[in-house]
Amino acid sequence: MEHTKAIKNTLHLTPFVFVLLYLSSLLVVTIPVTHTVEIRQMQFTPAELTVNKGDKVVFVNKDIVTHDVTEASGKLWQSPALTSGKSWSMVITRSQAYYCSYHPVMKGKILIR
Repeated sequence: MEHTKAIKNTLHLTPFVFVLLYLSSLLVVTIPVTHTVEIRQMQFTPAELTVNKGDKVVFVNKDIVTHDVTEASGKLWQSPALTSGKSWSMVITRSQAYYCSYHPVMKGKILIR
């Protein structure tokens, strides 16, 4: 008798358990990662970087001249002037192209996965 009652209780909870398992599979937790873009020899390296939304990108000037990092489409953001050895970082919320306003031939892209 107790065994039959336990089976009935288990069968009653089964849909609830499946719903919980389904919902937990939808929850994907991503831990932000820090990526580095080096500025050297008048180039951003890598020139194209793919990241997850919420990741941080650090731009490090390893060149002998001053550079900056400027959003390309509408200058929505811009780093301060980065002299040799200086760095600047930002958290990425969308795909965007950027360039150096001192040297406009220097271009890069950040893509969201």
